[in-house]
Amino acid sequence: MSTLLTINRVYYLIGIIVMILVVMTLRDRGNPKRLTTALFWFLFGAIFLFGDLMVDTLGKSMAYRIIGGSVIVIALLAGFGLVGKGHYAMATDEQREASASRIKNWLFLPALLIPVITVICTLFMKNVSIGGVYLLDQKQLTLASLCVASVAAILTGWWITKGSPVQAIAQSRRIVDTVGWAIILPQMLAMLGGVFIVANTGESVRKVVELFVDPENRFMLVVIYCVGMAVFTMIMGNAFAAFPVLTAGIAMPFLVIHHNADPAPLLAIGMYAGYCGTLMTPMAANFNIVPAALLELKDKYQVIKIQIPSALAILLANVFLMYFLSFR
Repeated sequence: MSTLLTINRVYYLIGIIVMILVVMTLRDRGNPKRLTTALFWFLFGAIFLFGDLMVDTLGKSMAYRIIGGSVIVIALLAGFGLVGKGHYAMATDEQREASASRIKNWLFLPALLIPVITVICTLFMKNVSIGGVYLLDQKQLTLASLCVASVAAILTGWWITKGSPVQAIAQSRRIVDTVGWAIILPQMLAMLGGVFIVANTGESVRKVVELFVDPENRFMLVVIYCVGMAVFTMIMGNAFAAFPVLTAGIAMPFLVIHHNADPAPLLAIGMYAGYCGTLMTPMAANFNIVPAALLELKDKYQVIKIQIPSALAILLANVFLMYFLSFR
């Protein structure tokens, strides 16, 4: 059966929106780095928009080389500080106060719709079809549902604010430029995690653990898995990137296979331990550095400093929860 909203069409939509941002950036002479900023977002959007076309016309090998080169250029542009902020038409304080008085708490409705609609579609749109056509991508149901929810939130926002699509995209450019390169860091780190998996890094981790820890010492293996998830997440900036490596290297061979741990609580708590690392690293820029930038804090690491005690306490609790709940 065919599908109406496939994950590839979601990617095309993302690519189109990013390309609109590129055009806006090129026209913005208030941005002293508008050319390099536009190049940064063009390369990012092109991967979504033209990735399939490159694979079909050039073959996987050449397409992957081009995409890999684009990723390197993106990293260089960000690393050399060539992604800048532009000029944005902003409402006056009086206009914003008047709008807030008119809209009141309805302003939160679009944001609330995103998780609600995503959950509803994920739970109830499985195998739903009309005329032999699935409405949502069955293999990527959650992501397709998130796209539907986001579009619904935008339409609701237009209705509430009496705005326009151009205003929505213009404000998205302002937010994207404020966040900067950090907004794509999760995708980059997830891709790096995939590289680690292909390189069989988990096997290397297993061999290193065997050198220093007795495989019969269950508690120490639990400690290494939890702490390793936190530390590796601090390096990678993303628990999802750390999870497959540490799980393949420690959790599966030692705890699940050798000690007969229940995979469900073990892996859930393991991921939670990784999130403790997310709270303690600037590599998780979208969680820790971006809020500091948006709040205009003088110390961009202030969010991390405040979170460290809580993260360490939760990590310690995870060790004991895993030890007492995961073994039959």
